[in-house]
Amino acid sequence: MTQPFETRITRKFAALKAEGRGGLGAFITAGDPDFDTGLEIFMGLAEAGADMIEFGIPFSDPMADGPAVQASSLRALKAGMTLKKTIEMVRRFREKDDETPIVLMGYYNPIYVYGVPQFLIDAKQAGVDGLIMVDLPPEEENELCVPALAAGLNFVYLTAPTTDDARLPKVVDKASGFIYFVSITGITGTRSATSAAVAPHLARIRKYTDLPIAVGFGIKTPENAADMVKVGDAAVVGSALVQVITDNLDAAGRAKPGLAGRVHELVGQLAAGVRGVVKKADES
Repeated sequence: MTQPFETRITRKFAALKAEGRGGLGAFITAGDPDFDTGLEIFMGLAEAGADMIEFGIPFSDPMADGPAVQASSLRALKAGMTLKKTIEMVRRFREKDDETPIVLMGYYNPIYVYGVPQFLIDAKQAGVDGLIMVDLPPEEENELCVPALAAGLNFVYLTAPTTDDARLPKVVDKASGFIYFVSITGITGTRSATSAAVAPHLARIRKYTDLPIAVGFGIKTPENAADMVKVGDAAVVGSALVQVITDNLDAAGRAKPGLAGRVHELVGQLAAGVRGVVKKADES
């Protein structure tokens, strides 16, 4: 599917292509480890070097996520985080930054409970640009994908190494913004793939769509991120950032001084790695 409308996401990928480089997507869980610290981390990601932010909606059963992200969801929920507060954080972010794309990533249950029509109104007004719902396959597109597109929000679908040619056309049919390629089979934050292993899968996906492709899962270091943007249009890093949060909590689970700055430091290192890769015009 070609882009049905313009959003911050489509503008960002167009700008990245014009600059001749891949992008960096940064994932954190909203409200981890608490609202104020989470907001400080969130507000500084773009300035640190993130081209796009994937903002995780805390959920009690994040089945696609590894131990680090699962723990971040539980911390946020324990601290009182909700979907309404997640949207409020986006609203506050937009008071400072009206350009950086924000994609809410998570699971359908909190949105279903919130109510899809009201959620789409509130998310759009707050400044959300797109959605990634891990547990909503194309067969359930009428639940959220179709209404989201009608509301002017991109809906991003996941593909994986196991997504074959029989299924790919269905997966990309109503996808918009970009395609998220899960570089490994399994959960987040575990093994890492290489650009050589990923390249054939991306070439296959590009037979069915002209959307940009972001590569995620298992990307932990600046070197990993740089390697992935050799073949992908963006590299998404999540578990490594969440691990920095985990490593900077005291025995009671409270944020140690300087926690947000340490997350931003890693984002800066990742961004430098990504920006060090010059892409030819025909490589993305």
